[in-house]
Amino acid sequence: MSSSYEIFSTIQRQRVSDGQIVPILSDCADYKRLLILVWPQLGDFDSLEYAWWLEKEAALWQNAGITIRAIGIGDRNSGLKFAEYTKFRQDWLFVDPKAELHNLLGLYRGLSLKLPGFSPGQNAWLNLIFMCAGVGSPGTLAEVLRGYLGDRKAPQLIAEEETMQARPLPPFRGSLFNLAGGQGFQRPFELATLRLRNMSQVLGNWSTYIPDSSYLTQRGGTFLFDSQGNLLYEHRDGGILGCAENMSYPLAFLQD
Repeated sequence: MSSSYEIFSTIQRQRVSDGQIVPILSDCADYKRLLILVWPQLGDFDSLEYAWWLEKEAALWQNAGITIRAIGIGDRNSGLKFAEYTKFRQDWLFVDPKAELHNLLGLYRGLSLKLPGFSPGQNAWLNLIFMCAGVGSPGTLAEVLRGYLGDRKAPQLIAEEETMQARPLPPFRGSLFNLAGGQGFQRPFELATLRLRNMSQVLGNWSTYIPDSSYLTQRGGTFLFDSQGNLLYEHRDGGILGCAENMSYPLAFLQD
């Protein structure tokens, strides 16, 4: 049994579905494999994108008999809003307002520059801006660029008939992306549009998604266990837009 599993098996957090403080592995007695996602802020790009991939590729993990639990930074209202937007199940989602679990696991806190006279929240904003520029966040700029240029190694993200609404853009059909290069792969601007939609969602509900800005830079991690609690796979996020080893297909590790 891995040390990280021992942490997960003893920790309790607030469950979003009913607001109760319970073990995060409640109702996990019988499973083939257990996927635990420790997300940054629930209003973070990485959290929202990960949940989107889980919804898109539901057949992959369902057919493999994988049980999922997720813990994100925020409060219950953050969790309810997140679940409403992403369709992630409320009873699988827990919240950790102070990122204490992240600290126990030794996950990357992000850039931690501190300016005299700045509050923790103000310093977090400063560090977030630097990280978005790639400072203390390797791979972020390349990943931003991939969202605009497209990726022939990644699957198509938006169906032809799907109607996209990403403010301030007007609604349009997914087939419009064919004009940027074809179909059957991640087209130019396709991922950037999904991220724009997420950004619009969060900015429009900022105080709900981000009740405490002190943890804006905290990163998360992915942990996959077998039925005995042995660690099969682990990814520790090294920066913003770095929630997976393979960002072209974040759930590729489930196919191994």
